[in-house]
Amino acid sequence: MIISGSIENYEAETIQRLEVLYTKHGEWLMACSYNNTKDVQLAKDLVQELYLYLGEKRNPKLYYRDSFNLLYCHNFLKSRYINWVKRESKNNYPAQFRDKPDDVYDIDYDIALETSYNQLKQELDNLKKTKMWSAAKLYELYSFSEVTMEELSKKIGISKSTTFLNIKKIKQYLREQIDNPFKDNKDE
Repeated sequence: MIISGSIENYEAETIQRLEVLYTKHGEWLMACSYNNTKDVQLAKDLVQELYLYLGEKRNPKLYYRDSFNLLYCHNFLKSRYINWVKRESKNNYPAQFRDKPDDVYDIDYDIALETSYNQLKQELDNLKKTKMWSAAKLYELYSFSEVTMEELSKKIGISKSTTFLNIKKIKQYLREQIDNPFKDNKDE
């Protein structure tokens, strides 16, 4: 039931309905929100979001009697809480990825990594002087750029399978020739 009746008065209508929602149903909304969150501050924030949303939306389809549709308000609070939980779970990184203040920079690992990279570049330069030069060049074009195998194949004008097989051949060759700095020595 629209109290004012004209389209121009939606803002005044919404304000009046928000006042009724706050005075008559404010505690109930807080209780609903708290039942979901079990956190007073988060419950208050969600109810405030509801009031802001209803005030900005000014949708007469959400009106019910002299206030707003309470089932809609309840579902709004519930869905906003679920969305909040999803956002928060994306921000929680596993312990293995968090920086630890006690960790000391491992210069030996850094040197081993740089040495392996230099060996890789040197081995590719050596392969370019052999019959494997085309495979080495394909591997270099693929590994040291942002292109996919399919994009590289189109760019050069060869089949995807040829690109894949040549890159695979070079990867296998490099695994046999160069020590992997990422391999954990504790397993050996």
